[in-house]
Amino acid sequence: MGPTASGKTALASALCQQLPIELISVDSALVYRGMDIGTAKPTAAELKQAPHFLIDILDPAQSYSAADFRQDALQLIAGIQHRGNIPLLVGGTMLYFKALLEGISPLPEANAAIRQQLEQEAAEKGWQQLHAELGQIDPVAAARIHANDPQRINRALEVFRITGRTMTELTADKGEPLPFSVHQFAIAPTDRALLHQRIALRFEQMLADGFAAEVSTLMQRADLHLDLPSMRCVGYRQMWQHLSGDCSEAEMKERGIAATRQLAKRQLTWLRSWPNLQRLASEQDMAKNIQAVLSTLS
Repeated sequence: MGPTASGKTALASALCQQLPIELISVDSALVYRGMDIGTAKPTAAELKQAPHFLIDILDPAQSYSAADFRQDALQLIAGIQHRGNIPLLVGGTMLYFKALLEGISPLPEANAAIRQQLEQEAAEKGWQQLHAELGQIDPVAAARIHANDPQRINRALEVFRITGRTMTELTADKGEPLPFSVHQFAIAPTDRALLHQRIALRFEQMLADGFAAEVSTLMQRADLHLDLPSMRCVGYRQMWQHLSGDCSEAEMKERGIAATRQLAKRQLTWLRSWPNLQRLASEQDMAKNIQAVLSTLS
């Protein structure tokens, strides 16, 4: 695991030459077909050398959750082990890793009618009042959720009205933890400035590779819009806005790089407190990182 542009794919592919490994992608953007350039998806040549599961499995109009990932990953891990190989999960969607390792809360799917009802109540009484109601129902969630956060207030009340149980109760029951022993590695530059440089260079390369044309093709579809999870992937929203005339090319580039930096910052924040993690450095020679992994597994 590691932040975007840290060299995860290169290290994973190199490890495939050393061990009987099968790769599972842990990336909420790589699941989508037709979104190749902006997601920095491994090339066809790279995938031929080191195939990845869970790449190109969905249309961009579809959604994919952490629960979906956990279900798919558990099945794949069991199959890989049954074949006598080692499952290596590689990616930067930290929520997926957390869901896999710890289990996931059985929260209900969104209910449009209840959400609309809550929004109507908020229009009449205000979100502050609904937050106060949440405090009576689920004081733990109310303490965690800010009174000016309507999205989370809505979701917490929606869960209660659907299930009759609070979000705090439901999230306490995450089901079975991961039934496998794991070794966890994180690769990242020790110098944040180097990571920022890599992000900027990669974004420039995406533009040179035809990112604008890729997003233009997606925009021609009537069923795709900016509110979909796929279109919230970093870079895609900014390019869509540029092609729609909402910002200049220079602004798109600046916003796209800034959004990617923010993603990397969030990923690094997750990793800072991640337990049982062996850290590898992007600046380190590839052979040293490979040896560090091999030494841990031997």
